[in-house]
Amino acid sequence: MALREREADAVGELDELRRQVDELRASRRRLAVADDAERRIVERALHDEVQQHLVGLAAGLQLAAVSMDADPTTTKHLLAEMGSAVQQALEDARRLAHRLSPPLLEAGGLLPALRSAAVNADVPARINVEAGRPIPPEVASTVYFCFLRVLEHANADAPVTIVVRVDERTLGFEIVADGDLGAERLGLLDRVEALGGRLSFGSEPGHRTGLVGSMPLSG
Repeated sequence: MALREREADAVGELDELRRQVDELRASRRRLAVADDAERRIVERALHDEVQQHLVGLAAGLQLAAVSMDADPTTTKHLLAEMGSAVQQALEDARRLAHRLSPPLLEAGGLLPALRSAAVNADVPARINVEAGRPIPPEVASTVYFCFLRVLEHANADAPVTIVVRVDERTLGFEIVADGDLGAERLGLLDRVEALGGRLSFGSEPGHRTGLVGSMPLSG
């Protein structure tokens, strides 16, 4: 009987191991799909926004060169329009840079990066970061992108709240906002779990959505 029990336990452990492997494969597949979707978003933005501004600038420069001597007033207006187009192109490029790899995250840390994300999204935010030790870049980046995705789906009329606490071994964070993450939930869950962390979702009366996560600070 003991042998049969051991065999049954071994089969059960093997089945559980297979289940975990299948879940891991599915998670990695979702991460790959999410990365591909993100790349397509950036490529589309580069083509539809930044590239179009640059094409307009090139056309404006040609017109300005033609009208410079014959019609200085028209040239002045063209240069003013091109100045606005340059500012818009810079803003589009800056927004894409923040989406891919926020420069403030590396240069200034998590707190200024989160503040900058909220400003760029034009969403009011209450941000509290209590870090007693340096945060590994991959952990800080994951928190940042969770916050960014919440901002993208948040109601701009209600503040988003994020609290980050760091102890010797773990970073914990909580984000609360008005809005529905929908299909984004799986992607955020995969990001956090890829670093050995945990992420849970909840909702409150009034359509408030909450994320509670934690990640180890070392592998």
